Amino acid sequence: MNAPPFPGRATPAFVGALVGAAAGMLLVTAAGALAMEIGGLLIALGIGVPTLCGAVVGAFVTPGHPRSHPSNPR
Repeated sequence: MNAPPFPGRATPAFVGALVGAAAGMLLVTAAGALAMEIGGLLIALGIGVPTLCGAVVGAFVTPGHPRSHPSNPR
């Protein structure tokens, strides 16, 4: 099957970005607990990179399609 067009991918990309941002915030919080001072660039990278990765994964992974062989029903 073909992947849905961009509007069909916008919501999963947004959800992926939210999950990535949450993971980035956890990383920054953990780094802050271990270090005395965190620079602004580290905070931006710690939140921005997981957010971007989450958006990309959300846009390209289509839900509802199992990876098992279609002739092998569960």
